[in-house]
Amino acid sequence: MLKRLIVIVTAATFFSSSLTLAQSKKPKEPDKFPPSPLEITTPDPLLPPSRDKQPLTQAEMQKLKVALDQLNQEAAAKLQAGDKVGAFEIWNRELRLRRFLGALAEVQALSRVGAIAWNQNDRQELQYITQRLQAIQKQAQPKKTDSQKNVDVELLRSLGEAYQNVRLPKLAVEVYEQVLAVVRQQNPAALVETLKTIGEVNLSWFDYPKAATTYEELLGLATSKGDRLNELAYLKQLAYIYEQAKQPQQAINVQNKLAEIYVNENNLTEIPELKLAIASEYESLAKENPSLLQQAFQNYQEAYTTAWQLQQYVRAGEALQKLITLYRFQGQTDEALQASQILVQIEERAVNFYGMMQAYDQIGQLHLERKEYPQALTAFQKGLELAQQIKHQETYFTGQIEKLSKTNF
Repeated sequence: MLKRLIVIVTAATFFSSSLTLAQSKKPKEPDKFPPSPLEITTPDPLLPPSRDKQPLTQAEMQKLKVALDQLNQEAAAKLQAGDKVGAFEIWNRELRLRRFLGALAEVQALSRVGAIAWNQNDRQELQYITQRLQAIQKQAQPKKTDSQKNVDVELLRSLGEAYQNVRLPKLAVEVYEQVLAVVRQQNPAALVETLKTIGEVNLSWFDYPKAATTYEELLGLATSKGDRLNELAYLKQLAYIYEQAKQPQQAINVQNKLAEIYVNENNLTEIPELKLAIASEYESLAKENPSLLQQAFQNYQEAYTTAWQLQQYVRAGEALQKLITLYRFQGQTDEALQASQILVQIEERAVNFYGMMQAYDQIGQLHLERKEYPQALTAFQKGLELAQQIKHQETYFTGQIEKLSKTNF
């Protein structure tokens, strides 16, 4: 009996301690991503048995390249057939073997498959490819004792493209900036193209401050060379960047340079749109500094005048409407009314029935503000005629007319 009791107590103690131990150990969390299939070292039948002892010969590399191109086609066919898992298994095998053809060939393949993985929204595959790209980038970094001549620029460019394909713009720019440091010293002809690439990457990912810095340098290079075509292109790009970055003063500075070039070259066609943009930027600045509102007025007037002379009636109407809005904001009802009546004529020349209807509505509202009810009624009646022609806002104008008809004026 005593022996049995000892056994029971011992067993109870064991189970109790086991339970305590189990509770004290937290379950191990699984890795977010399993080990990369790109790092598998199992011998592959496409490689010669001696591959660990000596590099592949040119003939062996060519044979392997043909086989890997075939693997790529097989993977694409599987993906087309709906077998995504099978496709990436083949592509991963291809990518493992591509490294035997050199870093450049491997990066180019990683870039191609990375673009496919992004389109397929395969986060795991993107993680594998990114890890491998970063490993190659680390290996490609020159040592402190190395000169810039030892930097593999072609490999770095391919890495930059690959990072773009897997949507890692910061890493792409980092690599392109290394390229930039080399070409500044060794290949000035490649400087512009490298800067363009950096600017485009920053711009595509809405990094406006860095994009602006790059395009300002490009502008300086074009100006120093007297390259008017690219100077205009970079000024336009900078105007867009500063507009998007909500930097009105910088935008105005660039737009004024553009306007000066167009005037000097007697290319007035671009002026109305440019003056509209400048005026809009001054309006933004006037919120903090009301004295700048006069600059907005002036540029809207120049936009209107130039557009009218060039028979750009749509642009002229747009500028005049902006002026009317400013007049009303300033409480200048007389000027707003006069401009609105001119606007009707402009919209008529532009054959813009909707614009004419809106202008008559505006005239009616301005007359109402001045308590000139007969004139308001006339304007709304003309607006209704146009509304009936274009089958739009008929109820609105009918309502306005009914309200005025009940007014004892």
